[in-house]
Amino acid sequence: MLVIGIDPGTATTGYGLVREERDGSLAVVDYGVVLTSPDFPMPERLLEMYRRLKEILLLHRPESGAVEKLFFARNSRTAISVGQGRGVAMLALAEAGMPVAEYTPMEVKQAVAGYGGADKTQIQEMVRLLLGMGSIPKPDDAADALAVAICHLHFSRTQALLNSS
Repeated sequence: MLVIGIDPGTATTGYGLVREERDGSLAVVDYGVVLTSPDFPMPERLLEMYRRLKEILLLHRPESGAVEKLFFARNSRTAISVGQGRGVAMLALAEAGMPVAEYTPMEVKQAVAGYGGADKTQIQEMVRLLLGMGSIPKPDDAADALAVAICHLHFSRTQALLNSS
């Protein structure tokens, strides 16, 4: 199964595509970031993000997608901005006709590192190990998106086992 994980933002949105092979191993297919310029008005930035995500979805045609939930934000301006990015990401995924899941940062950390309080360095190293990569994926937003994809694959596998019993 091929899934896309998205770490939303309006300046930088990370994306990561991970395939679960028949033997249960995970393989990275693609990852990166969608960047938008702070010099442009927000509607133009959101439109650029939407267009780029659609291109990525059309290129790879994942079977499902997952977006990181906004857990909390101390800065309301940041929370609103991330919320707008989440909405655009979820719209692009839904328009592509795929199921969309959402996971909190703690759920992602638990699924990837086995500990909901893991720090960013631990998560990045686990992403590297789980995907058999030679180095930690960069930038951080792309590594976070790969972690979201891995979380979704682990959750989907567990859900399938529960449904079959």
